[in-house]
Amino acid sequence: MVTEILKNYIPEHAEPLSEEQYAQLERYAELLVEWNEKMNLTAITDPEGIAVKHFLDCLAYLKRAKIPEGARVADVGTGAGFPGVVLKIARPDIKLVLIDSLQKRLNFLEAVLGEIGVKAKLVHARAEDAGHDKTLRESFDVVTARAVANLAVLSEYCIPLVKVGGVFAPMKTAEVSEELEGAKAAAKILGGEVLEPEIYEIPAGGRSVVFIEKKTATPAKYPRQRVKISEKPLK
Repeated sequence: MVTEILKNYIPEHAEPLSEEQYAQLERYAELLVEWNEKMNLTAITDPEGIAVKHFLDCLAYLKRAKIPEGARVADVGTGAGFPGVVLKIARPDIKLVLIDSLQKRLNFLEAVLGEIGVKAKLVHARAEDAGHDKTLRESFDVVTARAVANLAVLSEYCIPLVKVGGVFAPMKTAEVSEELEGAKAAAKILGGEVLEPEIYEIPAGGRSVVFIEKKTATPAKYPRQRVKISEKPLK
C-alpha cells in the first residue's frame, strides 16, 4: 500500500528507488504501525500519511541535501528513524549513526534495521552529551535533524558533531527565513556559516534544507547543558 502511494510521487519529488528499497520501506511502515500500538512513535499511522509525511518527506530532503558518497552521517534525535533510516535505505553507501535519548526508540530501530537488513550504529545519548563524546564530536561529514526546535537551539546541539569542512543540514519548513537570521550568530560562535537554504514543495507542504557549513572547530565549552541552551540560546 505504502509502495503504491510512493510510486505515484517519487518521479516528481525524489530520486528513483529499486523494488528492494520499496520492499524495505513497506516493511518499515508495517513495523512502525505495529510498534506504535505499544509505544508512542508517531501520530501518523495511515498508509498515505506514512508514505507522504514520513517517507517522501525524507526522500525529497535527500534529493536536495547534497550528501557526499560514503559520507558519515548522524541523525540527531532520530525518534522513529526519520530521516536517518530512510536515508540509509535510499543511500546504502552512507555510514549512519542514529542518536536518541530514549532507549525504547532505539529498541524499535534495532528491530527495524534487523528486519530490513540495514546497518547503522545506535547511540543512546542526549544530543548535548553526544556533542562532548570524543568518538562522536567533530567526526561527521553531515549531521541532520528533523526537529521542531528553533534553528539557533538546534545548531548548538548539532554543529559540535560536524567535522570541519562538513555540513549541518537539518530539515525545516519553507518558512525558515526568520530562524535563519536568528541562527547566524549562533552558527558563527559554534564555528559554522549559514548558507542559502533550498526551499521546495512536496504534497505535505513547503519544506527547506538548511545548510550550515563547519568552518572552524567548535569551542570546547559547547554544547552547554540543555537548560542553558533552551533558556539562553546563543545570539
